[in-house]
Amino acid sequence: MTTLESIAGGATAGTLYGVGVGPGDVRYMTLRAAGLVSTVDTVAFFAKRGQEGNARRIVAPLMTDGRNELRLEYPVTDEIPASDPAYRSAIAGFYATSADALAAELQAGRSVGLLAEGDPFFYGSFMHMWRRLSERFPVEVVPGVTGMSGCWTRANTPITWGDDVLTVMPGTLTEDALIERLSRSDASVIMKIGRNFAKVKRAVEAAGLTGRAVYVERGTMQAERVMPLAEQNGEIGPYFAMVLIPGEGRRL
Repeated sequence: MTTLESIAGGATAGTLYGVGVGPGDVRYMTLRAAGLVSTVDTVAFFAKRGQEGNARRIVAPLMTDGRNELRLEYPVTDEIPASDPAYRSAIAGFYATSADALAAELQAGRSVGLLAEGDPFFYGSFMHMWRRLSERFPVEVVPGVTGMSGCWTRANTPITWGDDVLTVMPGTLTEDALIERLSRSDASVIMKIGRNFAKVKRAVEAAGLTGRAVYVERGTMQAERVMPLAEQNGEIGPYFAMVLIPGEGRRL
């Protein structure tokens, strides 16, 4: 009988793995990612203070008792704006100490799987570790299903047709920048909603795209919500929310 480990391959000592765990449902993980979660010496993950950590929650069904875990706890998340110098200072220091903690594991000869929500190279904290460690240690990046892919699939919404060009933008942009980019895009995904929700909704309305806009909250996760953007109200949305504006290009 073929085992997951024989298909996915094992872990190599002293190697850092950026493990893409997908959008939220453990069943959407790749075989390679699932295999590494089971075989690395240390499972590392980022988490908000006082919370389990979303990536860690995703892989919970694959974890067994006694595994060595390394929790990397953010000093701040969305409590203050990312543009605030205090935020930048705190996060820069956090990434430096996190890289040191990972380096200690790797120098001791242990393989480390650093979990990354969605894909490690797409708006992920893993990239900050990759930048600090990839010249010192072997690194393998395991791609994952992105959050936006999970969201448009759960919304049953094809995002691009024919020659449509897709634009992905963070909700942290200014309202004017959002309007400008939305106005010249065939199809769009707006991520990092959170405290930017009201601004994002105004920008979509100003660009004349409300009729096509879909709001997805916690796509593929528990408490998932999918609805037209026009029906979602309020000033703040959860971190795991995005707005999808599907293209209307050539359909055969």
